[in-house]
Amino acid sequence: MQLIDWIVLGGTLAFIVLYGTYKTRHNKNVTDYLKGGNSSNWWTIGLSVMATQASAITFLSTPGQAFHDGMGFVQFYFGLPIAMIIISMVFIPLYHKLKVFTAYEFLETRFDLKTRTLTAVLFLIQRGLAAGITIFAPAIILSAVLGWDLVTLNIIIGLLVIIYTVSGGTKAVSITQKQQMGVIFAGMFLTFLIILNYLPLDISFANAIELAGANGKLDILDFSFDFDNRYTFWSGIIGGTFLALSYFGTDQSQVQRYLSGKSVRQSQMGLIMNGLLKVPMQFFILLVGVMVFVFYQFNESPLNFNPSAIENVRNSEFSSSLIDLENEKKELDLVIRDQQILYVNTQNNNERKAISENILHLNSIKQDLRDQTKKLITKANPEAETNDKDYVFIYFILNNLPRGLIGLLLAVILSAAMSSTASELNALASTTAIDLYKRNISDKSDKHYVKASKWFTLLWGVIAISIACVANLFDNLIQLVNIIGSIFYGNVLGIFLLAFFIKYVQSTSVFIAALITQFFIIYFWYIDLMPYLWLNLVGCSLVMFIAILIQFSVKNKTNQPSS
Repeated sequence: MQLIDWIVLGGTLAFIVLYGTYKTRHNKNVTDYLKGGNSSNWWTIGLSVMATQASAITFLSTPGQAFHDGMGFVQFYFGLPIAMIIISMVFIPLYHKLKVFTAYEFLETRFDLKTRTLTAVLFLIQRGLAAGITIFAPAIILSAVLGWDLVTLNIIIGLLVIIYTVSGGTKAVSITQKQQMGVIFAGMFLTFLIILNYLPLDISFANAIELAGANGKLDILDFSFDFDNRYTFWSGIIGGTFLALSYFGTDQSQVQRYLSGKSVRQSQMGLIMNGLLKVPMQFFILLVGVMVFVFYQFNESPLNFNPSAIENVRNSEFSSSLIDLENEKKELDLVIRDQQILYVNTQNNNERKAISENILHLNSIKQDLRDQTKKLITKANPEAETNDKDYVFIYFILNNLPRGLIGLLLAVILSAAMSSTASELNALASTTAIDLYKRNISDKSDKHYVKASKWFTLLWGVIAISIACVANLFDNLIQLVNIIGSIFYGNVLGIFLLAFFIKYVQSTSVFIAALITQFFIIYFWYIDLMPYLWLNLVGCSLVMFIAILIQFSVKNKTNQPSS
């Protein structure tokens, strides 16, 4: 990185932190601090909702996901627009009518304190874990850039977020997210244009799309019912709908965004905006990853995108083996490049098909070389991370983008991390302060609860940093966050649906059903019984079924005549 990159990166982040702190320095009461004074317009809510979900993991991990596996991941989001309509029609009017600070307050009104507390605790567990991951993701980036250790970076990033979140609460989060989304959209669009510009002169965007298709990267829709495939149309439209209902309807990090709306209509319009823009945005981010793949069909790529892992091998006794693999791959890259150009210039469909099959075969050989490299990495350092999906996009940024734009793209990813983490800390603090602290320690002044909320924000910030410091790369970070959510979300959604629609089910039945369901869902995930998206549907259905069954059993016993 050059001086201009550091100026762009530092200036962008400093502006966001200072602007958010300055604009929200006067929070008079709990409503101002936790609900932003109910002053947000629909576009602020829409951008805030999008920014909360679009963490650094989205912009770090999603292009790498597309690079390796293609566009199929977009099916994950197919259920989101459906969920936005349902939440706008059912959840939002009820939350506003009850004037709640958190989603879980409603559950005490409908059931009892123990059900509200259990649901709040389930949220705190899964969102606390996710907050640590959203800090850990950008730390990986700066670790690759600066060579600093991850622990130091986790602390620095966490402290940046804590500063303005503790100071300004919900309004600070919402205000800064508008600037952050502006930086994100600008940076990703410029990157897309530059990738296209870097392709050979005789390769147009249409040609790049053709090549991506020939390499199997544009297989978007999968209508199979194959449980071995995580991302299908059905898992997205069914499992994705239940996940989105749970996340946007019951997760306080999202509920708090639209509870800050001026009115029910403003909150509804903000969610509908998210429903309309989210799928195209994710499609575009995946397309950027596919274009990075096409770029590396004409340019040399590393055997592993994790630079520190490769460096471990170079400094070991296996360096000569690595050099042999690199030389073999260089020759293979030249052949693949020629085949790609031949494919574009060939008009005969039969010849094209034969070339496409050859390209796929050559890329499978390249993948075999990458797999051999992973084995060398493990031999050189058994603790080294061999999975490089999350390094693909950052490697491309650092090695190919012009000066200044590197700093902007790093600012994009760090802005996304800060916005998402700030929302999570704000929601964790709100839930702790309102559902646990205020519910048990009442009759205090507003000033006391604002101060308590700030201390809880700081506490959760420290916990998130601690989790980030012990985190590790999973198969893919964006999948890890969604797996964590899917383990808990279905159960929580089922509790809310029981509260909304099944009026005869009482609190004890729901509480017992929720405990049983959570045990089974964790067990199903542990034995890998099904793709994680389906855990949302199964968890929701299971808690509802068990609660209804228990309620009927209790009712039948009560109605039995005494002997």
